[in-house]
Amino acid sequence: MRTLTIRIQPDVMATLEQAGQQFIQAWHSGEYAGEFMSFESPASLFRLLTPARWGALEALQRAGHCGLRELARRLDRDASAVHRDMTALIERGLVEKDENGRLFVPFSRIHAEFDLAKAA
Repeated sequence: MRTLTIRIQPDVMATLEQAGQQFIQAWHSGEYAGEFMSFESPASLFRLLTPARWGALEALQRAGHCGLRELARRLDRDASAVHRDMTALIERGLVEKDENGRLFVPFSRIHAEFDLAKAA
């Protein structure tokens, strides 16, 4: 079971430090620690995960492995628009293609973390 955690972390250095610590911990424990994707701002996250793309991820998660035209039919959207969205999600690793070219979400769970805190 693969899990992706999406985070918004404006501090790039803190993001890299945290990723390094998680890698070291996983290396020492030998256990799967999940996978992480960080964005510097909500705007950068929402440029990738538009409402249409999030809906496509949900539909693809439910469908399992699915061809592009079938996914477009399920979403009641134009196949060329779904193709553009899937290309963007494939480039970021949120969607993959199987050996038959069908699309699928490689994660059984996608979790998002958002913090809004008062400045120190």
